[in-house]
Amino acid sequence: QACTYPCQCPSQPLQCPAGTSHVLDACGCCKVCARQLGELCSLQKPCDHHKGLYCDFSKIHRGSGICLAHEGATCDLLGKIYHNGESFQPTCKLQCICMDGAIGCIPLCSDDLRLPSPECPNPRRVKFRNKCCEEWICEEGGEENRFETAMAVFRQDPAHKPELNNLQENCLVQTTEWSACSKSCGMGISARVTNDNPQCRLEKETRLCMVRPCDFPVEKTKKGKKCVRTPKPRQSLHFEFSGCTSTRSYRPKFCGSCTDGRCCTPYVTSTVEVEFRCPEGDFFQRKMMFIKMCSCHYDCPRDNDIFLATYHRRMIGDHV
Repeated sequence: QACTYPCQCPSQPLQCPAGTSHVLDACGCCKVCARQLGELCSLQKPCDHHKGLYCDFSKIHRGSGICLAHEGATCDLLGKIYHNGESFQPTCKLQCICMDGAIGCIPLCSDDLRLPSPECPNPRRVKFRNKCCEEWICEEGGEENRFETAMAVFRQDPAHKPELNNLQENCLVQTTEWSACSKSCGMGISARVTNDNPQCRLEKETRLCMVRPCDFPVEKTKKGKKCVRTPKPRQSLHFEFSGCTSTRSYRPKFCGSCTDGRCCTPYVTSTVEVEFRCPEGDFFQRKMMFIKMCSCHYDCPRDNDIFLATYHRRMIGDHV
């Protein structure tokens, strides 16, 4: 189809299934839902390049093709094999994709933690029949203990009782340490729980993290030393995430390696907002971990086991 300018795109916001990218059509005009592995594609209906898919026009004629994945390793989950680029739902709560041997998933249910509040002092998650996701309900309690649970997270100042419209001023901020990075090399995810928000509600917060690039050269240790803790790359670099590139270059510290069987992981970190630019021209910002100091130890994470690992080492001294 010929492109017409100026661009005319639907006024309604684009609604795509969970885990499906928004990509530009061939005219560079409008965002469309990217076609997935095995689906029909065309110039107007491009494949999801964020997942390494491309439109193969050799198998189907009349300007149509089929979305195929570039060669990559398959994934094994509970004995079932998935092809590179294949999307699947292992449970009704998760939408997953196989990307060159690694499995990435997004939750289909809200994973927030509800903090007690004066109007809902006893929140409880309940599983309803014929519904996959649990939902919050407020249990009614006796008048004598109605505010007992709810007030536990507010500052106890008898002269100033917390007002409902002034929760943040009276909120006792509670924030966990950041979890260990989900990947030992390359881009991963780190998470924490905090109620540092206007609603004083406990919410899950994530940031990108990179302990070291997967192709990071191993530096020689100094004489008498068995570890290189926090080397810096010789040249500045751009971060890449989901097919998008950071708008500016960085020269971050990474965690090194040891010759005596120990592993090096981040110990003191900070969090910085990093701006990314996508091939479609979109910009977005993500919080990202920047390493200040690493520590070397024998409490090493098990490879390729971010869900079941007993590895619980945390990072300290973080600030945004």
